[in-house]
Amino acid sequence: MYDYLAKYASIPGQERGRQHKEASPVTRSCYQRDRDRIIHCSSFRRLKHKTQVFVYHEGDYYRTRLTHSIEVAQIARSIARAMQLNEELAEALALSHDFGHTAFGHSGEDALDEVMQPFGGFDHNAQSLRLVTKLERRYADFDGLNLTWDTLEGIAKHNGPLVDGAIDPKNAPKHLPWALREFLAEYDLEIHTFASAEAQVAAVSDDIAYNNHDVEDGLRAGLFTLEELSSHCPLVTSVLDEINQKHRNLDQQVLIHEMVRRLINRMVNDILISTSLKIQRLKPQSVNDVRLAGEALVTFSDDMMVDVKKMKDFLMSRMYKHHRIIRMMNKGKRVVKELFNLYIEEPRCLPKDWYESTDGAHTKKTARTVADFIAGMTDRYALRQYKKQFDVTAIDI
Repeated sequence: MYDYLAKYASIPGQERGRQHKEASPVTRSCYQRDRDRIIHCSSFRRLKHKTQVFVYHEGDYYRTRLTHSIEVAQIARSIARAMQLNEELAEALALSHDFGHTAFGHSGEDALDEVMQPFGGFDHNAQSLRLVTKLERRYADFDGLNLTWDTLEGIAKHNGPLVDGAIDPKNAPKHLPWALREFLAEYDLEIHTFASAEAQVAAVSDDIAYNNHDVEDGLRAGLFTLEELSSHCPLVTSVLDEINQKHRNLDQQVLIHEMVRRLINRMVNDILISTSLKIQRLKPQSVNDVRLAGEALVTFSDDMMVDVKKMKDFLMSRMYKHHRIIRMMNKGKRVVKELFNLYIEEPRCLPKDWYESTDGAHTKKTARTVADFIAGMTDRYALRQYKKQFDVTAIDI
């Protein structure tokens, strides 16, 4: 039935089970079930109003975590299909990879990690795992979504191994995020190995999507010009030359879109060529061979990695550190920190069901409950809660 998949793909029927045993689905593969549970959960819906770069009220056209995740999934499916990998697993991982992000982008995460340092810190990848294994409560038989081991592995280590060698999962190293250590004590994800090729595809698709779409959003917002981008990124110059040879005097927005789609196409093709060469060299015969390869299978070529780094460096200096972005992100940090300090000092300010999970002011259990509550907030909910808690003129309904 799955003869079209490569020998090193993740093949339904050969998956490594679920934390809680369930009958196999009749009309779907195990990975389709995972994807469907991800799409239907509240963590997925909340991505709609979580910042990618621009906070929701700054414009309707900018990417959110939700639109970004959908775009990552589209790229991941395209790469997975071309490589004869499992599209459903790659898509499930692409759709869930940002679940653990807080409001206000990376600045919100930085703020939450800072205030959580006395209690084990905060990490968005570990929080994604915590959400799909514990905090989502939709099913009578278990907490979480009860995803396959393969999907949980991809969420935990899509960027590569988390430790250098095999460990005792019940006594994981202290440098790992506490949420990950807590879960590993119950369910070993073999964090010393690489993840499946599908998880690696999802990771590189994330890079392709956010770099190119942040370029598009940055240009739309007027944070930099096409000429400035081209002068710092040779790959962009090459693509613009290619477009100008065929099309003259294009509308600016059409030109930007044409450039972005061609940049994505070049990066995808580079991944396919580079990965094909690695497959020829490493000769993986199973998904386990991919995990034990000792290096990532799905990667850019060395030349493309140089170009991608130049694009990232440009975005860092001209977009992510732009005064407009920094100003809003600093406001977001203040919202996160002040809400955390309020809730940990007075847990009764939490909604009733969250308050019932606390055990007093400034305790570890309360801090982690507060972190879970804040991490799940969308931008607009966080701003609304901030106004409700700190604005004396706000009406509490």
